[in-house]
Amino acid sequence: EGIARSKSIRYIKINNLSNDGFTSIVRALGSLSQLEELTIGEINNVGPDGWSHLLSLLGSGVCKLKMFHLYRNNYMGNEGVDVLSNGLRGIGSSLKELVLEDNSIDSGGLSTLVEALQTCTSLETLVISYNDFSSAATVTGMGVLSNGLRAIGSSLNKLVLNAIRIGNEGLSTLVEALANCTGLKILSLSHNDFSSATAGLGSLSDWLLRDEVNLNELDLEYCGINDGGLHALVGGATNQCRELNLQRNESITTLGLSYLSNSIRSNSCRVEFLGLKGIPIGDDAMEVLAQGLVGNQSLRSLGLEELDNGMTVTSAGWVAFSTALCDTSSVNSTYLSNHTIHHICIEDDEETIPRDISLYLQLNKEHPQYVARCKIIMSHRHLDMTPLLHWGLKFLPLAVAWFERSKPCTTLIIYDEDPDLRRRVLNESDEAFESRKLTAMYEFVRGMPMEVMKRRKKLIESVCDDNGEIARIDER
Repeated sequence: EGIARSKSIRYIKINNLSNDGFTSIVRALGSLSQLEELTIGEINNVGPDGWSHLLSLLGSGVCKLKMFHLYRNNYMGNEGVDVLSNGLRGIGSSLKELVLEDNSIDSGGLSTLVEALQTCTSLETLVISYNDFSSAATVTGMGVLSNGLRAIGSSLNKLVLNAIRIGNEGLSTLVEALANCTGLKILSLSHNDFSSATAGLGSLSDWLLRDEVNLNELDLEYCGINDGGLHALVGGATNQCRELNLQRNESITTLGLSYLSNSIRSNSCRVEFLGLKGIPIGDDAMEVLAQGLVGNQSLRSLGLEELDNGMTVTSAGWVAFSTALCDTSSVNSTYLSNHTIHHICIEDDEETIPRDISLYLQLNKEHPQYVARCKIIMSHRHLDMTPLLHWGLKFLPLAVAWFERSKPCTTLIIYDEDPDLRRRVLNESDEAFESRKLTAMYEFVRGMPMEVMKRRKKLIESVCDDNGEIARIDER
């Protein structure tokens, strides 16, 4: 009665009720014209009477729901789907988010549901996960769903089809329908078996490479993807997605990661988060991933497995990562190192990341405008001016300016969760830094004495007083 009289309730969640309790609540909702979000949660034992009242609520047109969530053990089945589908036709024009998770919907129920979805012309989020689309009907089921997507695809931003037994042919059928989903930002297909879906993953990659596609997140966790499937996928996935989740695909080996590495080092790579937890990784795999980091300018976060759970990395593997982040073999190599990634996530085991790598990651994150210069000064106590001499004295002012722009590196602070680990990036006094600069300038001048003598007069005349007169210079 209190619910029925309310004029302010916009969100209701019904959880763990009997059929009678459910029916009473739904009957009361019939007067809430302002209701926008309805969630029917876990273990509601809803019978035919309850579904009938829900149909009346949705079909009445009183509630213009924007979000409707129905999930976890509601024993809906096909009978409930019939009721729900009829109800959706009453609220279709206003509905923006529909979540149907773990409701025992089979392929027959899906067909009925998809017919109703075609009236939901404003739908932005569609979640149909953990429902019993049997393997024998997968292609048929995907064909039915694909027809629905063709009708509503232009409005969809998020599509979640986890654990509905999509196989290779089903994936290929689904991808054909995705051509209509030009506004899709998030696609989740986790917990489907793609162990034999190389062709389907190739189709997905081809779709991702289309100009009109703008997908930001792709979730393929627990899909049984192997090296061949990853090879087929990565070209489009890395060129399109900002978040790529490949976690728990345990069949991927170092070979598969080499395909991934080649893709992420490409200039066209857009991936900012890469999830690889649950993929067994050792030194060889770390070295392969490090090679991809060298040329990458987009990746910011990398998720790896816990070291005591399938990840056997020694100092050799970490050295490869350290080199990718700061290659000290030459000044140019340091400059071309990875200055973008700032987080390597190893669940419950962050302390195992070597100190130098943690420093480089923090530097990448907190001081991106100075990171390249700071790494150069940290790694090269003496800067050899010889390679610059062929530019002549015109390069001398640029060299001086570079040092001036690098001076903030002596005062920058790296912050860590542990206050004791807060430290300066470069623990060097102003005098020591000035000494570096003067030594470099001296080497520059000493390397071209004749050029300096030729331009001696011009250099002297370049020093003027405030009145434009040539200043006196002690030439002794």
